[in-house]
Amino acid sequence: MTKHLSRRGAARTLTGTAVVALGALALSACSSGGAAQREAAEFSATYDGPAVTLSYWNGFTGGDGPFMQGLVDRFNEEHDNITVESNTVEWAEFYQKLPAAVTAGEGPDVGVMHVEQLSSNAARGVIDPVDPLLDGLGLTADDFTSAIWDAIEHDGARYGVPLDVHSLAMYYNTEHFEDAGIAEAPTDAESFAEALDALQEAGYEHPFWMPARWPGHLMFLSGQWQGGGEPYAADGSAATFDSPEGVASLEWMRSVVDDGYSPGDVAQDAQYVAFKNGETSITFDGIWQINDLEESGLPYAAAPVPAVLGEPAVWASSHQFFLPHQQSPDADKVAAAQVFIAWMSEHSGDWAQAGMIPARESVRTSGVLDGTVQEPIAEAIDTMRFLPPVPGLGTIQSETLEVAVADGVLGVRSPEAALSEESGRATSLMEENLARFGG
Repeated sequence: MTKHLSRRGAARTLTGTAVVALGALALSACSSGGAAQREAAEFSATYDGPAVTLSYWNGFTGGDGPFMQGLVDRFNEEHDNITVESNTVEWAEFYQKLPAAVTAGEGPDVGVMHVEQLSSNAARGVIDPVDPLLDGLGLTADDFTSAIWDAIEHDGARYGVPLDVHSLAMYYNTEHFEDAGIAEAPTDAESFAEALDALQEAGYEHPFWMPARWPGHLMFLSGQWQGGGEPYAADGSAATFDSPEGVASLEWMRSVVDDGYSPGDVAQDAQYVAFKNGETSITFDGIWQINDLEESGLPYAAAPVPAVLGEPAVWASSHQFFLPHQQSPDADKVAAAQVFIAWMSEHSGDWAQAGMIPARESVRTSGVLDGTVQEPIAEAIDTMRFLPPVPGLGTIQSETLEVAVADGVLGVRSPEAALSEESGRATSLMEENLARFGG
């Protein structure tokens, strides 16, 4: 599997079938107690106990994997009494295995997951709060955007230590732009439309391929947020992605096809492959593609996704360190795991080499991003948006919103009809979801 497919697939599992397996396993496994009954372990700034080996689970199987392993190796070199062993699997497998392993008392000592997964795993008792760890590190809302900080909370406790932020970005072929006489990256609806017209006039028939599937739904969410809308009620009670702002977003996506800028049926991943091969001029994709594009030799640059539907806003996610719930906690391992997370947070600037953006403002503004491809993306971090921390939302989104977006882009249903019908289904599922999780 190519690196870009690994990273793309990693993020896609946030809303895919892996979450279904997570729900089936964890709901049956954690009937002995919910997250509200769990106490956060006290923070140990240092570890001077006996030598321990920590099992560290993560899903960094793509181009970011070597960078993560390099950080783990450095940590091990600096700590004589702590050895961290990485267990790295595809994210889909990761989310399937974690609940069952924790229930069986065979889970990891520390791990990383996507921010969208925190609330589901917290509600099911798979992970424990980390408030004392955050307090001990001096990590407060002041060092993060409000969107990141709010996304790690569930039921009055915080469950993740933010490592990075990764969002959609606009990638553009600099040679194509030069041929078309485009001097600057487009930033809004007018300049984006002008760029597409100029590229077509320069001989690039389909300068921007519109995907029906991944990452089409992330583009849709970005557009709805740009218009000032929200896809879901914050309390998880209803789907609102059929709002006027949502309809406008999907209508714009379909218009790219109708206006002849994109082929009519772009297969999964085809838009990225076409861009990487120089067949198309612009694509919207995650910043996890940076290392793959760097290795490809393609003449390209990156910029924030243009605000084609209103104010700047873009979908984003985040990798979060977490502490798995332990049936029989080993105090030494818990303390050592906290030291490991603290060290990784303090060295999150080095993680930027993997194409990510450090979540901590103090790290992000220290110069670690100077001259990097993701630097202009990081400058727009205040425009990044996260899904609400609603347990089980990922599964519902994959079964409804993603279907509506695909049908709207492909012309199977009108954008308004697709969103209205699927939003109604999503709301029914969300009501069931609230009852399931005690909302």
